[in-house]
Amino acid sequence: MKKNILSKSNLLYIVTVLISIFILAIAGRYVSGTAEIFKDETDMEIARTTVKSIIDRSVEDYSYDGVTSQSIQVTFESEVISGDRKGEILTAVQNLDYTPPYIYTNEVSIDDKVILIDAGLDVSEWHFVEYIRTDKLMILGGIFVLALLAFGRKKGLSTLLSLSLTFGAVFTVLIPAILGGKNIYLWAIMTCLYSILATLLILNGFNKKSFSTIIGCFSGVLIAGAITLIMDKALALTGVTGDESLYLAYLPTDVPINLRAIIFAAIIIGAMGAIMDVAMSISSSLWELREHNPNTTARTLFSSGMTIGRDIMGTMANTLVLAYIGSSLSTVLLLVVYDSSIIFLLNREMIVIEILQALVGSMGILLSIPMTSLFASFIYTKALKKLH
Repeated sequence: MKKNILSKSNLLYIVTVLISIFILAIAGRYVSGTAEIFKDETDMEIARTTVKSIIDRSVEDYSYDGVTSQSIQVTFESEVISGDRKGEILTAVQNLDYTPPYIYTNEVSIDDKVILIDAGLDVSEWHFVEYIRTDKLMILGGIFVLALLAFGRKKGLSTLLSLSLTFGAVFTVLIPAILGGKNIYLWAIMTCLYSILATLLILNGFNKKSFSTIIGCFSGVLIAGAITLIMDKALALTGVTGDESLYLAYLPTDVPINLRAIIFAAIIIGAMGAIMDVAMSISSSLWELREHNPNTTARTLFSSGMTIGRDIMGTMANTLVLAYIGSSLSTVLLLVVYDSSIIFLLNREMIVIEILQALVGSMGILLSIPMTSLFASFIYTKALKKLH
């Protein structure tokens, strides 16, 4: 007998995906307001091109304050590959300036795909601004998608859907909400809740395992958020961690962006994935234990969940800490070299926030373990009692 494609579970799956997309669309429309992102509007024309020939290359050495530097200008012809100018050949220049210590930038070569910008006023003056890298990234992304579908099949498809919805929640809801002057704390929490619900319900469906994971995961995120708010005041944070923070503060938005709220959002969103992973692992493990031994008590399940959680805790905490260290390694190296005092280094707000992210995320993981174990043990035992 053929399996019914439109079975109850498949219909529920489709409805869940459609409702998730609908909520995302409605929320995005609500928060957008006057916030404008990715409008592709600029005072200067931009062209995506492919380098066809190198016309000239000039090198000039010069000295300033005893330091010898080198200036290189490459003149080349490039063919526009998209837009109204598609097929047109543009003459452009790439200017390179090398001052010791020399950090060499790749010079354009034939068949390179590059972005040009027209910086001229009355007459077009095309200049190289950046290499086009998205095409290579798309190839790698395509390989990832194919591998995910090949190994995961339906689960792989569900993973892609949930991942797309999570990215959608951040880029079409949270970011416009921030730029539109909405309450960043509230919308960061709502974004996390949406991502947790959409991810777990799409991946695992409407069952006791999903519900216990959702409760445990969201509890961990709320705890992480509460700790962040407490430490925000205790550490007297300003939210100014670098030039990016200052640029955000000076954006011409209707409501000034709360930099401290940005830190809050970054911490709980960064911790959410690891917390969700831990909560799902514990919830799934306890479900299997109860399935294979229906006589297991809630106390025994809770104890087993705590034991499993202790094994998971160490590696997941390492994952968070190493991820934050890796993402800011260059900054840390510079600060270590140029700061003469370890006390001053460890009290710089930039470093304090990195440490805070790692500690709060780890605390969220730690406290989600008993919460998930508690709710799972209660839900599973009560659920199975109703079956008899």
